[in-house]
Amino acid sequence: MTDNVVLLTETYIQEEGYVVSDMNGDKVMMSIQSGKYYNLGKTGGRIWELLSEGNTIPNLVHTLTAEFTVSPNQCEKHVHTFMQHLYKEGLIKIQES
Repeated sequence: MTDNVVLLTETYIQEEGYVVSDMNGDKVMMSIQSGKYYNLGKTGGRIWELLSEGNTIPNLVHTLTAEFTVSPNQCEKHVHTFMQHLYKEGLIKIQES
């Protein structure tokens, strides 16, 4: 994988080293190493939960379209963009087999 690109075929998992809290339905987290703060929001927080044991983008889209009112096409675009951001920030990694 190069250039911080997330792929539909890879399984991603949360990177370690973050303190996560629920604040009024939104997930917020802080990097223990850098002190950087992230507000994942409600949907982003749900994606974060679904990445706790590893997940693929197609599986995330399937779960989210069942839980939220969104088309699969639009959901995939938003999930892919969000995952790109998480990967670029080092919040997720490819799960080793």
